Amino acid sequence: MPEVRNWQGEPVGTIEMQLAVAKESSAQGLIHRAVVRQLANARQGTASTLTRTEVRGGGRKPWRQKGTGRARAGSTRSPLLPGGGVIFGPKPRDYSQKMNKKERRLALRTALQSRVEDVALVESFAEQLPQPKTKELVQALTRWGVDPNGKVLLIVEARTQNVWLSARNLPKLKLIAADQLNVYDLLWADRLVLTVPAWEKIQAVYGGMAGSEEIAQEITTETTTVEDGTDHG
Repeated sequence: MPEVRNWQGEPVGTIEMQLAVAKESSAQGLIHRAVVRQLANARQGTASTLTRTEVRGGGRKPWRQKGTGRARAGSTRSPLLPGGGVIFGPKPRDYSQKMNKKERRLALRTALQSRVEDVALVESFAEQLPQPKTKELVQALTRWGVDPNGKVLLIVEARTQNVWLSARNLPKLKLIAADQLNVYDLLWADRLVLTVPAWEKIQAVYGGMAGSEEIAQEITTETTTVEDGTDHG
């Protein structure tokens, strides 16, 4: 049960972090698919090359068909010649992958639950930074037992200007709001710093056993429909 610390680094209580997670046999594959999907969806897919029909010029036959001792050529824009088109080069495409909403949330909960040992729970500290001060944030991280030079994911309930300006000068610290939570960042960081309001927001949106209960209810409804042969809409 992680301890909650205040701005000065003093323990002020504990919070039980328990989320509904995937079965151990399928958790690794589920998280892997979620990470692959996230990275694939981040690709722009704008790489493009010109084929021989799109390269400008090359309309005239460069030399006569026979008698030169050279290979036959109909255009200087052939892919075999310098300045020609590209064979099987990249064209704009959509790399995005689909994943069910319930699977995405289950992967997110599983990834977060697997990092509980690396979580530092703190009270909301936005009011402690009336003006941007990177030095004060570094000192607070140290008081919380977090190495400010390591890879740190700071999860807050909402991104405020002063907290963001204080954090942006730390090259290995990533600041996100609770509604921007994603599997890749959870696995990327060495330590997670989570504010109590952010944890409550995560629980309300993703957490608890609510997801499992909904799935169980749907399965029960489907089973009842099959047994009595009635369509419940």
